[in-house]
Amino acid sequence: MSIALKGQYAIWDYISILKPKETFLLAFIGVCSGLIAAGGLLSGSFGLLLVALILGSAGSNGLTNYLDREVDAKMVRTKGRALAAGRVDPPQKALPLIIGLIVSGLALAWALHPLCFLFGLIGVIASGMWRKTIACTFLGIIAGCSPVLIGWFAMKPIFDIQVLLLCLLVAIWTPIHVWSVMIANRADYTGAGLSYFPLNLSDKVVVMTLFILSIFLYLTSLSIYIAGHFHLLYLIASSVLSLLMLVASAILLHSTTSGAAWRVYKLSAFPYLGIIFLSMTMDILLI
Repeated sequence: MSIALKGQYAIWDYISILKPKETFLLAFIGVCSGLIAAGGLLSGSFGLLLVALILGSAGSNGLTNYLDREVDAKMVRTKGRALAAGRVDPPQKALPLIIGLIVSGLALAWALHPLCFLFGLIGVIASGMWRKTIACTFLGIIAGCSPVLIGWFAMKPIFDIQVLLLCLLVAIWTPIHVWSVMIANRADYTGAGLSYFPLNLSDKVVVMTLFILSIFLYLTSLSIYIAGHFHLLYLIASSVLSLLMLVASAILLHSTTSGAAWRVYKLSAFPYLGIIFLSMTMDILLI
C-alpha cells in the first residue's frame, strides 16, 4: 500500500471517530431549530450557528467514541471502529482533535449567545458521563436536546412552549432509538458484559415500552403542529412518519425479533427525526 493511500485511510479513521452520520443529524436538527425560531428568516448568524453545531457535535461524538472504545472492542457491531480496532494507536492521539473541536464549538456558541454556550457545555458534559450505564439514555436525551436549544437561542433567546415541545420530541425519540438497537443486538451487549436497563428486562416489556413511547411521539408531533401554528405540509409529513413508527413498533411488539427491532432503530434515525425537523423548516420557508 502506498504512503498516500495509507494517509487517506488514516485521515478517514480520524473522521470516523467523529461519527459523521450522527454529527450531521445533530447539526441538522440544530439548524432547523434555529430556522424555526427565526420564523424562516435567514441571517448572518446562521453560518456561525452551522459551524458551531458541526464542531461541537463532532467533538462530542468523538468523545463518546473515545470513552466507549474498550466496550466497543468487545462487541461484533462496533469492534471495527477505528479506536476499538486499534487503527488509531494509542487512542490518546485522537484527543487533541476531539478537544480542539469541542473548545472551538463552545467558543463559537459563546459568540452566538451565552445561553448557547451553556447548553453546549451541558451537552458535552452529558456526552462524556456514565457511558454504557443505566444513566446513558437520560444523558443522551440531554445531549440530543443541546443542538436544538443552541439553534433556538441563537435566533430567539426566549423560552416558549414551542422549543419545549421540540425538546420533548427529542426526549421521547432518544429511548426509542437507543433501546431498539440494544434489543436488536442484545447478545452483543450482554456478551460485552453489559446488563443495564433495558437489557435486564424481558423483550416483551421493552417492546411494549417502545410501542407506548411511539404513541407519545405521535402525540407530541401533533402538539408541535398546534403550538407552532404549522400548516398542512408538516401535518402530513409528521403524521406519515409517526404512523410508520407506530407500525414498525407494532410489528416489533408482535414478533419481538432482533430484525424488527433493527428496523425500528433504522427508521428512527434520519428517516424520522431528520425528516420531521426538515418538514417543520420547509413548512415555514415555503408557506
